[in-house]
Amino acid sequence: MILESFDRRTLANMEAALERICDARPGGADHELRSLIADSIVACARKGQTSIGALTEAGEAALARRAISDRKQA
Repeated sequence: MILESFDRRTLANMEAALERICDARPGGADHELRSLIADSIVACARKGQTSIGALTEAGEAALARRAISDRKQA
């Protein structure tokens, strides 16, 4: 479980990164979008990159990959 995998500071940074990204996007409350971003943030943290900047960048990168994928499918 995620709560058991990370310390409190990392969890706080992960939550802050997720909220920062989602709050800045139309549709940021969409569950599928939040899940995509959260998965990327968790993967980043598991690699030991736990700063708010690194976690935010990971979430933003997931959005960029999705946008590219969506354009290819359109």
